[in-house]
Amino acid sequence: MSRIVLPIFLILLCGVSSPARSAEPWPRTDAAELLAVIEAIGSDGLDPADYDMRALQDAISRGGESDWSERASAAFLRLAGDLGNGHLRDRSTVAWHIDGPALGDPAARGLLARALATHEVRQTLMSLVPQHRQYRLLKAALATTPPRDKAGIERLRANLERWRWMPRDLGTRYLLVNVPAFTVSLVDQGRVIERRRVIVGKRSTPTPQFAAKASGVVFNPWWQVPESIVRESVGALLRNHPAQAQARGYVMAGGRYRQAPGPDNALGQVKLVMPNPYSVYLHDTPSKPLFDQDVRAFSHGCIRVQDAAGLAASLLGGVGRREIDQAIAEGRTVQSNLASPLPIYVAYFTAAIEDNGDLATFPDIYGRDGPVVASLVDRELDEVP
Repeated sequence: MSRIVLPIFLILLCGVSSPARSAEPWPRTDAAELLAVIEAIGSDGLDPADYDMRALQDAISRGGESDWSERASAAFLRLAGDLGNGHLRDRSTVAWHIDGPALGDPAARGLLARALATHEVRQTLMSLVPQHRQYRLLKAALATTPPRDKAGIERLRANLERWRWMPRDLGTRYLLVNVPAFTVSLVDQGRVIERRRVIVGKRSTPTPQFAAKASGVVFNPWWQVPESIVRESVGALLRNHPAQAQARGYVMAGGRYRQAPGPDNALGQVKLVMPNPYSVYLHDTPSKPLFDQDVRAFSHGCIRVQDAAGLAASLLGGVGRREIDQAIAEGRTVQSNLASPLPIYVAYFTAAIEDNGDLATFPDIYGRDGPVVASLVDRELDEVP
C-alpha cells in the first residue's frame, strides 16, 4: 500500500516538532532521488546550484553515508523552504504584502522526517508547490521557451516565484487584481467568470500588493481625502479657491478633508468595503475615458474599476442592477453587505496564461521583475529554510 504525504497546511496545523538531530541518515536511494529533484528544479524556475547540487552529487558518488546525509538534509530543507515560501524571503523590497504559506523550520524538518520515513522524497517536496492552474501553465511555458530568449525565461521565472508567494488556498470565490495587466477578475470554483479593466497607481504612487476581504459595497460614498493628496492639491484648493472646492464637494469636518458624494467624487459612485492598512480600495471613478488607454497607471494607488456598479451586482448576488442604479440615482450614501466576506488579492504578475492557452505578457510598470530575478540568480546559500 502506498503511503500518503500530508499536505503542508496539515503539517503546519499539527505543529510537527523538530527531530533531535540536525541530519537524519539518508539511504543512498533517497539521496539519489533528492539529487534528481534538484537537477530538474529548473523547470520550476529555481537554480539547482542553490541546493549544493555538485557537492551532493560527489558525496553520493564517492563519500560515505554521513557525508551525503548532511548535505542532503541541508539541500532538502533549503529546497522545501524555496518551494513552500518562495526564494525571495523579504518581499517588502518589491512591495509584496500578501501572506503566503509561511513554512517554518519545525514544519520543514517534519517534512524531512516524513520523506525519509516513507521514502517519498520527490512527492513530499512537490506537495509544496502551488496547485493553481496558472503555476502549472507557466511551468509548461517555461519548458518550451528557447534558451536564447533570456528575457522571456527571466519573466517566467519571476512570475513562478510570485505564485510561490501566494496562499495555497485562495478561496472558492475571490477577486484577483493583476496590476501590470490592469484587470480585476472574479474567480469562482477556479474559473474566471468575469474580468474588468482597472486603473492602478502611477509609477510615483504605485499600488502595493496585499490581501484584504470585502464585506460590502457603498453606493454614493464620501471620500476621506488622504493626507498625501491634501498636501499635493486639495489643501491648496480649499485655501486658495474655496468656492471652487465647495462646488466640487470638498469640506473640512472634524479636522479631516472629505468630499461629498456627487458626480465629481474621486471614488465615483461605488466603493468596496475592504479594510486594509494601505488605504487602497476598489472603486468607481468619474474619469471613465481613461479606461480606453492601454497602459492605465493614473491613480494615487487605489484601483478604479470599469463599470464598478456591474461588479457590485455580481458580488451582491440577490441585488439586481436595476436596484443598484436606483440606489445610485437617489444620491444617498448606503451600504449593502455581502453574504460572506470575499477575499481580494492585489497582485503583480507580468506573465499569465490566457483562457485560450496563449502566454500573455504585461508591462513591468513598477520595475519589480528585476529584483525578483536578481534574487533567483543569487548563488549564496542562506540559512534554511
